[in-house]
Amino acid sequence: MDQNYSTIGRSSRTKQAIEINKVLRNTYMLLAMTLLFSGLTASISMMMNMPPMTYLISVIGGMVIAMFVLPRFAHSTAGIGIVFLITGLLGFGLGPILSMYASVPNGSNIIMLSLGGTGVIFMGLSAYVLATRKDFSFLGGFLMVGFLLVLVAAVANIFLAIPAMSLMISAVVIMLMSGFILHDTSRIIHGGETNYILATIGLYMTIFNIFISLLQILGIMGGDD
Repeated sequence: MDQNYSTIGRSSRTKQAIEINKVLRNTYMLLAMTLLFSGLTASISMMMNMPPMTYLISVIGGMVIAMFVLPRFAHSTAGIGIVFLITGLLGFGLGPILSMYASVPNGSNIIMLSLGGTGVIFMGLSAYVLATRKDFSFLGGFLMVGFLLVLVAAVANIFLAIPAMSLMISAVVIMLMSGFILHDTSRIIHGGETNYILATIGLYMTIFNIFISLLQILGIMGGDD
């Protein structure tokens, strides 16, 4: 009898491990494709010389779709198309920002350093979680509170326009997004997140915010020079 229970237990754990690996694999595959698609739409936006307001419109539109539309289709193949819509829209909005940085002295280096830094942060933190298998689910509440505080500070700085505050906000955003990478990756490998579509959009948003924040930090530091 005990042997039967042991066999069933092992079988259940094996099945769960297979499902987790499937979610993880599908998440990274979809994430890679959406990042490439964002790069394509950003290039199109740059070639079209879109105005700076495009960024704000795209971010608002992408967030609205992610919050109110995607959850309804996250468990169907239509959700994949919506993920590409969101990430393509955000990439398109990124075009004017990249054009602005590319037009200033040393701007191309700032963009490349931001891309490289984003890649190092994401891959390093993801590899750490995958290697150690640590559970970072306890960070969830802290990260959400921190995100709300940063959002309030960012809105306030629209009116205050203090460069030092912008630098501080960008640095805090990078730390918070790094925490979200640990948290979200941990949820996947521990079975807390079983939907690779939702997992993909969550990780994409962290990468997007880290890249934007690094651009701002390096841009401010470069401007000071």
